[in-house]
Amino acid sequence: MKCTRIDMDSWDRGKLFQFYINNMRIVMSLTVEISVTPLDTYIKDHHLKFYPSMLWVVSRVINAHDEFKYSWDEEGHLIKWDSVSPSYADFHQEDQNFTKLVTEYSDDLFEFHARFLADRERYKNARAVMERQPPNFFDASCLPWVRYQHFDVHVFDEGKFLAPVVTWGKYEREHGELMMPLTMNIHHAVADGFHLSRFFNEVQEVINSLS
Repeated sequence: MKCTRIDMDSWDRGKLFQFYINNMRIVMSLTVEISVTPLDTYIKDHHLKFYPSMLWVVSRVINAHDEFKYSWDEEGHLIKWDSVSPSYADFHQEDQNFTKLVTEYSDDLFEFHARFLADRERYKNARAVMERQPPNFFDASCLPWVRYQHFDVHVFDEGKFLAPVVTWGKYEREHGELMMPLTMNIHHAVADGFHLSRFFNEVQEVINSLS
């Protein structure tokens, strides 16, 4: 869990960050439909599951960019993690409840997939939040029951939650492609529309590269 403390005076986004944190605490939310056809084909060919594979795709893009890795240390200083891992919901159909887990990110899809399965098995009888969640996380969840057009999550803290919140819904076939809604919420203090748009473009690029 290595991190770097941010010096506001030398950081090129320092003044923008302070403006949004001090004067206008805005969270941007955007939903984009992406094609998961190559991902669906790839996981079937390699006997992988969709949920951890999609978690890996978004984690890979998020870890490629600084704007998605900011947080606060215990003393209230702004920091940037070297890497972040997904904090996600593992749904239990039998009681319609879930367990909140964090699986450590790996650049290797198969390694991350194996870690996911091990974590899910370890906490299969637990509910609510896994103990000792690491602080270097972003939030991810899935609504596989509905192909929505927009989804928004409000984090009711002091308006200083900086990590991305990523959600996706049900994928359905349309004009020969499996289309799925993907949503990101991100604080405007750390990211702009450009960074938000790049996230979706690169998620699609990573998925396409699997074909």
